[in-house]
Amino acid sequence: MRWRRGRTSRDIEDRRGRRGFGAPAAIGGLGVPGLIIFLVLTLLGGGGLGDVVTDLEGGGPPPGTSTPTAEDQRLVDFLSFVLDDVQGSWERSFDASGKNYERARLVLFDHSTGSGCGGATSNIGPHYCPPDQTVYIDLDFFRALKRQFGAPGDFAQAYVLAHEIAHHVQNVLGISDEVRAEQRRDPDRANELSVLLELQADCLAGVWGNTAADRKLLEPGDLEEGLAAAAAVGDDRIQEQAGQDVDRESWTHGSSEQRVSWFRRGFDSGDPAECDTFS
Repeated sequence: MRWRRGRTSRDIEDRRGRRGFGAPAAIGGLGVPGLIIFLVLTLLGGGGLGDVVTDLEGGGPPPGTSTPTAEDQRLVDFLSFVLDDVQGSWERSFDASGKNYERARLVLFDHSTGSGCGGATSNIGPHYCPPDQTVYIDLDFFRALKRQFGAPGDFAQAYVLAHEIAHHVQNVLGISDEVRAEQRRDPDRANELSVLLELQADCLAGVWGNTAADRKLLEPGDLEEGLAAAAAVGDDRIQEQAGQDVDRESWTHGSSEQRVSWFRRGFDSGDPAECDTFS
């Protein structure tokens, strides 16, 4: 991916090296179909990654003992660039439809840290916390994504962050609240609704990817890196990696095939209206 180093994003807080606390709450959410269609079509207009639950093997040094490396600093600079680019894209999309986009924050941490969802830990993977409108990422996840899940490359990393910011978009639009309410009304559909929300976030991440391609930020092979990352974090792939039986009923994020398909749909169309996973 073509990118440039610059000032660190004002929306990043780097907590690496600090001791954290807390056990993370389950994060996610969906919306009832009618509301989501209305929000996507009306608020974003017709033309305008999720909390991946995985046990990171190894885990690195205890909190507060890690030593930043040049590779880590390059990754932080890259995430800073992508964060501003993704949020700038959504700001333009919201502005075009006369709506206000509230920017999310990104917290980088080692192992565990406090959050508005009761705490964030590295073994939950990158995730978005609606109460404090913040994405939480331990950089070790990206090493696991490359080494354990076979999804290397900077656009794979960009996909992960774009997916989490897509959850923020869903939160700003009120979709996440409606989904949680629907899950409470119909607990039997809770996992199904969670999957649909995650797939919509994949599609919205693809919409950003389309804008990046239009602005000549992508290089040959970048799309394939993003698709490989989407496949790597499918529920079926994660269960297989953990040596478990593939249990569709337990899925909360969708299969590798589903995640790839919806990311590709957003990327090919560049249109949030194509991200109606609830029809």
